[in-house]
Amino acid sequence: MSETGIQSAHIHERAEAIFQKPSLQEAYRSSTLRLYTHRLQAIAEVPGFEALRDRARALKREVIERLDEYLAEFADNVERLGGKVHWAATGDEVCRIVREIAQQAGVKEFVKSKTMVGEEVELNHALEAAGIRGIETDLGELIIQLAGDRPAHIVAPAIHKTRQDVSDLFVEHLHSERTTEPERLTAIARHALRESFARAEMGVSGANFAVAETGTVVLAENEGNIRLCTTSPRVHVALVGIEKIIPRFEDLAVFLRLLGRSGTGQKLTVYTSLLTGPRRAGEDGPDEMHVVLVDNGRTAALADEKMREALYCIRCGACLNACPVYRKIGGHAYGWVYSGPIGALITPQFNGIGVARELPFASSLCGACREVCPVRINIPDLLLHLRSEAQKQTSSAPSGGPPRGERVSMRLWAWAMKRPRIYSLGGRMARWGQKLYARQGWIRKLPLFPMSRWTEGRDFPALASQTFRERWKKLR
Repeated sequence: MSETGIQSAHIHERAEAIFQKPSLQEAYRSSTLRLYTHRLQAIAEVPGFEALRDRARALKREVIERLDEYLAEFADNVERLGGKVHWAATGDEVCRIVREIAQQAGVKEFVKSKTMVGEEVELNHALEAAGIRGIETDLGELIIQLAGDRPAHIVAPAIHKTRQDVSDLFVEHLHSERTTEPERLTAIARHALRESFARAEMGVSGANFAVAETGTVVLAENEGNIRLCTTSPRVHVALVGIEKIIPRFEDLAVFLRLLGRSGTGQKLTVYTSLLTGPRRAGEDGPDEMHVVLVDNGRTAALADEKMREALYCIRCGACLNACPVYRKIGGHAYGWVYSGPIGALITPQFNGIGVARELPFASSLCGACREVCPVRINIPDLLLHLRSEAQKQTSSAPSGGPPRGERVSMRLWAWAMKRPRIYSLGGRMARWGQKLYARQGWIRKLPLFPMSRWTEGRDFPALASQTFRERWKKLR
């Protein structure tokens, strides 16, 4: 059983635990670097890739600005085609709706494909409590389920597990042979899952996109398990975050060209399923198709004009692969199902800044996330906005906000910044004083508080021997 709830306030302790495990850090570093490199190779093959990103951003902006209209259109088209639409304001409502669907259909066991919304609302826990057993069918999610763990990456949930870890889990839970060959491990999982597909009365999926114009749920995958989840059981339930809507069917081509390349470096995922209603005469598929449109904090993000841009996200995971902080501390440090830069944005938005105030500060603001985002979300600016909101909340708390020393330091800094001569004098004094500590252009240890806190965890670049103004005078 994996942990539940939001643990984001403990990011520092969790990061420190990762620092004590060099092999785990190397797993994160090598895996994300590989995905990042594959992305670079994949986008180099697409003429006009930047224009494609601009188009995708414009489409997401269009739909988010008119979300109510497109949601109504999508819901009408789903029901016109024989599907049933349910609206869920909270995670508890999602779980209640799916539980009732399962109970009405007499479901005792269901199969579930990869869905971040399902992880977000802790669906498996809720249904297990009602006596309804769920089996994860995505290989990475299956590994996580057997380990009682949480996803460590949006696209690659078991990125932190070694082949030996997986072998041990399969021996313990699937009673398989002991092997570390990826092909054999995959075959073991496939054999176990085939039996689950045959028994399950209900399949649960997420949605990569939902087309308003046609009422189509679009699912992208590489394993084929989603197709079995959505066609083999007699009941299919799709969990759709309300931000997953796209306006028209022709717009799908834009996002499919971006999703695979941004996430894994593929030209296109191996399988792309377009599900438009339950089965019709002469077709395979479920007798019932239920679409649960999930809010769970999304309208709160929508109401904030500054932050609604985060709803453009298509969950490709590219920002995680590019982020130097994620590479060092891993996914579990963020304390919820969404990690990396996008997790630092949407966890406070969906759940409130109070339970996740530390996350916006878990960034170097280097801008690597913004550079790789397929819809150009300005993540650094949004993180700065959330930092400001977090500080406002802290200042209004009974504790009175930041420590007195920090407040005094900031006031002194602001005072000096407004007085160029004083600031220049301070710079000259600092350059003179650093001679005692600077070595080869870096200051690795400072004895005085608060600067000593800085050099406990990082080196400080030495000040240049000349200021920019001094160099500019000489150049002129």
